[in-house]
Amino acid sequence: MTIRPTTGDSSWFTRDRFGLFIHWGLYSMPARHEWVKNVERISNENYEKYFKHFEPDLYDPELWASAAADAGMKYFVITTKHHEGFCLWDTKLTDYKAPAAPNCRRDLLTPMVQAFRSHGLRTGLYHSLIDWHHPDYIVDTSNHPHRGLPTDELAKLNAGRDQGKYADYLRAQVRELLTEFGKIDVLWFDFSFPFHKDAADFVTGKGHLAWKSRELLKTIRELQPQVLLDNRLDLKDDPTSWDFATPEQAQPRNWVEVEGTRVVWEACQTFSGSWGYHRDEQSWRSTNELIRTLIDCVSKGGNLLLNVGPTGRGEFDVRAIDRLQGIGKWMRQHNRSIYGCTEAPADIKAPQDARLTYNPETKRLYVHLFAYPYKHVYIDGLSPERVAYAQFLHDASEITIGMDAWHGSQLNIGAETLALNIPQMQPSVEVPVIEIYLK
Repeated sequence: MTIRPTTGDSSWFTRDRFGLFIHWGLYSMPARHEWVKNVERISNENYEKYFKHFEPDLYDPELWASAAADAGMKYFVITTKHHEGFCLWDTKLTDYKAPAAPNCRRDLLTPMVQAFRSHGLRTGLYHSLIDWHHPDYIVDTSNHPHRGLPTDELAKLNAGRDQGKYADYLRAQVRELLTEFGKIDVLWFDFSFPFHKDAADFVTGKGHLAWKSRELLKTIRELQPQVLLDNRLDLKDDPTSWDFATPEQAQPRNWVEVEGTRVVWEACQTFSGSWGYHRDEQSWRSTNELIRTLIDCVSKGGNLLLNVGPTGRGEFDVRAIDRLQGIGKWMRQHNRSIYGCTEAPADIKAPQDARLTYNPETKRLYVHLFAYPYKHVYIDGLSPERVAYAQFLHDASEITIGMDAWHGSQLNIGAETLALNIPQMQPSVEVPVIEIYLK
């Protein structure tokens, strides 16, 4: 099995499998989607009220880190700056930052990084390529809050703006992040949108020229060569410009491929529909479905980066806490089927309504039962002679192998099919897992 090699260090990434995404910024205050400034076309002047009243007085990064660790997450990625342009750390390059907000007056990023590291999680930093607040950022017709203006008004708005100066600001901020916060494991950029044949037409769209991506990449690889980069810098001709693919708010059907080659990948998804805190959103996913999503990612050789949007006062939504606790309860007993695991050998076929994961170091196969069958689990392509032992993972209770003669005579099970005998009552876990020790 050939997997596209990475420039950054992905050894830990493909072992740890499960991370926490955090979207936190001024958009937590309107509490109606992190793109609220865009969707409602809010001007910088009208958006200023959120900067003036941002007061995260209940923020305790130790609680956040503890919640993530207890859920079984091994790394986190935090929005240092989202598209609104507001920065969580004490950057020297702008006053549009948490330490300058009159009711905040403190660096929010430094204690967060320290807290998560103290709980054993690796550090990832998300940084928006887009910046709707910066005075040199060219107003575009694609996703800027001022899109839709008449051509002459748009030209007036862009008069005197210099996208090149913004790109220099962007790179300088990334330099700060890579020199002031120790070892960074993931750098997550978001996002390019080159919608025009002319790459220098920054009014229509923005790609690598808008960000000076080549210079940015050179800075990153010089400062922290081990860091993992996502695939959103729009440098398709440079294989060192990205390490992992990032399917967003969608679940891949198979191992993600790029130009016919399997790649390191991570699905980034939310508890509901928004990334930022959304007070009135009601489409929250169940704990069971989220666990199945994690399993499904690992069964296809991928990771899951699951997002939480903290409130304006700095707390996790009670619904997020409920899901994290539920996932953590399952992970405490079943993380052996996640950490260090990947897609099962191709000749072993997953049973109906189930997913397989496999640990190549321990040579253990894990059968995740999404729907609990009656009496037996069948695995085609796995002969009983290849199996040393089987048990439920949650309690290490034995699962016997092979059918009795009476059942076997009715079902005509072949020699290359493993039959596992399971209790008629489903165990009281969200997703039962059978652990099979292969010879």
